Amino acid sequence: MPDGYFIERPRTYNVWFGARGFAVKGDTGPAVKAFKEHWKVYVLAQAANPPAMKFINGSGLYFNTIHPNTFEFYEEINAVVQEEPADSADPEILGQLAAIDIVKGKPFAPDARMKKILTNAVAVGNATARAISFRPRDPAFYFYPGEPAWFTPFVGGSYEFIQDNVRLLDPRTCFFYLATGITPAMSVKMVGAGSQYAAATVDADGNYLDGGKNYRLHLPPNIPDKTFWSLIPYNTQTRSVLQTDQRDTALTSESGTVKANADGSVDVYWGPKAPAGKENNWIQTVPNKGWFTLLRLYGALDPWFDKTWRPGEIELVK
Repeated sequence: MPDGYFIERPRTYNVWFGARGFAVKGDTGPAVKAFKEHWKVYVLAQAANPPAMKFINGSGLYFNTIHPNTFEFYEEINAVVQEEPADSADPEILGQLAAIDIVKGKPFAPDARMKKILTNAVAVGNATARAISFRPRDPAFYFYPGEPAWFTPFVGGSYEFIQDNVRLLDPRTCFFYLATGITPAMSVKMVGAGSQYAAATVDADGNYLDGGKNYRLHLPPNIPDKTFWSLIPYNTQTRSVLQTDQRDTALTSESGTVKANADGSVDVYWGPKAPAGKENNWIQTVPNKGWFTLLRLYGALDPWFDKTWRPGEIELVK
């Protein structure tokens, strides 16, 4: 929801969904207005007389959306299995869960031995997912051979992570460790529509991005977006937007405040403090916190797909 709005619903309904509204010249008001006037969510049985929607402004509030990396991970999965219909997952997944005694209608109560095994397993799984997500080894991830930074979360161009009838497990792990929802419009080539993503976790020298250091990124002229582009910093621990003192963490062409160079190129700066005179093109980072970024192109154009336009590397400013 734009401007951090939540929808309040009765707790008896186990429903999750997401939506995205876009600002108009930096103003989120039109998107908020459209959602409030047209967004309706209700149980089908209430279609003849839908209840009134209630929206709660969550701007400025903090809440945790991160799944646990401890034994609690299994307890969370068990809660989902118990609440959802028996056929909500395929037999393969349910079989894997049953192997560790997570079964619908049955208490999940592993003994001390099994709890130790599962606790170790979730730690290894978390470490494995982090390694895949922040330093992919497969060259197929990378947009530009020989350059360490920009990689795609959608190896193979499939939102199902299938290529030649093979499930690409590492790319799927990479995406879902860093993100949540997915649609075909995020992964397939749609010139002038949809969205394209490029991730960077390291600088031009291959070193992980450090919140206590200063960096510069050069975006060449004629950035190939039909709608707008944006750069957002994320916390490597939470994979959520980095919490800083900036009101608008994202740097986006949609804001109308980003300063372009004389040739139309744009220089972006990251660091704890803004370089003098570069405040409009600065994204704040936090000392002692790692970060990564996503470059988004909404309505990407041909120069992005044929790679005649490419972003620079994120360079350490010494």
